Amino acid sequence: MKKQQLIFLLPAILFSWMLSAQETVTIGKEEVQERVQENNSQLKISQQEFLAARAQYRQTNAVFLPNISASHTGMTTNNPLMAFGSKLNQEIVTQSDFDPARLNDPDRIDNFATKVEVQQPLVNLDGIYQRGAAKSKMQATELQGVRTGDHMKLETNKAYMQLQLAHKAVAVLEQALETAQANLRLAENNFKQGYLQQSDVLAVEVRVTEVDNQLQYARSNVKNAGDYLMFLMGDSLDVVLVPKDSLSVQINSVSTPALPGDRADIRAMELATEARRKMYRADKMSFLPRLNAFGSYELYDDEIFQGDATGYLAGVALTWDLFDGSKRFGKTQESKAEFEKSQLELQQHVQQSQLELNRATRALRDAENKLNLTRLALEQSKEALRIRNNRYEQGLEKTTDLLGAETQFSEKRLEYYQTVYEYNYALAYVEFLTSSIE
Repeated sequence: MKKQQLIFLLPAILFSWMLSAQETVTIGKEEVQERVQENNSQLKISQQEFLAARAQYRQTNAVFLPNISASHTGMTTNNPLMAFGSKLNQEIVTQSDFDPARLNDPDRIDNFATKVEVQQPLVNLDGIYQRGAAKSKMQATELQGVRTGDHMKLETNKAYMQLQLAHKAVAVLEQALETAQANLRLAENNFKQGYLQQSDVLAVEVRVTEVDNQLQYARSNVKNAGDYLMFLMGDSLDVVLVPKDSLSVQINSVSTPALPGDRADIRAMELATEARRKMYRADKMSFLPRLNAFGSYELYDDEIFQGDATGYLAGVALTWDLFDGSKRFGKTQESKAEFEKSQLELQQHVQQSQLELNRATRALRDAENKLNLTRLALEQSKEALRIRNNRYEQGLEKTTDLLGAETQFSEKRLEYYQTVYEYNYALAYVEFLTSSIE
């Protein structure tokens, strides 16, 4: 009998030794939230997406700011036209250069030109609307990042509660295992004294084995919950996390749940729709002419990096693309369709969010009702176990009845803590659905 009991408990002993060999770290919910906000990969990706959108918006500064470039070019030629033009630019033309023989067959000439060019946009209506669209997109991306942060808070809260629940399950099953082992010792003593049959002792041993198996799974869940929480915090240390605070019922801070119009994801979709609208306007404005100014300052010489001769050029250009093979017509129709699609998606998202909030509110009420029922069932099963245990010690209760009451009490404890987790998560989810922009 002792050998069989040792065989049953050997896996639990090995698993406990493996856990004790790992470092145990106690951590609170606030610390977890802080580390997630600092190190979570998804939040970092969201931040980079915002930086990319902001960089795209800054590129549209070209609608107002000038484009300035500088160049230095060196060349040598005996081409009649190029040779005479180079002499003109260098301001070294003499009377003898107009000799037809020299004009038709000039000597080789070197020319070095330093040139500074400026292009200044004046009126580009399509570019102005494109800039507005880029700004709306940047703001939408920023709000999407805010909503991602809200979602990560919810996911972190959920993972932390799962860790709390896993540790509660281990505590319940460890206590159940101690009780089952005590019952086994009592059953063995009664068997030796002739008060019990062999089948009763075997039934208690089966109970010990069942609880031991459940305990192993619960300890695995502790490690799984801890690993996921470490992943959310951007860490990969192989440690056993222990929550600083125990799983308990959270205070209901939601009075009358209502879908806020300034929720981050809804505002982000509104701004995305506004960006589509501005892009549609920009494509329509592309049919209008553009007005731009230009200018350059030039230095010429027959030696490198010299500039004995100078000159400038300035002007204004009005350009109008009259027809480009109906490309702009098709692009305008595409942007209009994208704008209308974005409007429909916004409307659908609001309706779906309201539907989800209604469902979550009902789930919260159901979880609250279930919490009250499981609390009452736990108290009843605890009292039933106490009565049966007293009667069993007096020889007035069957072993199977005691084991049934013990099993029911453990199940009700686990069910109660599971319901506490479900209620807390339902409350957190409703708060997530009703969160506004801070």
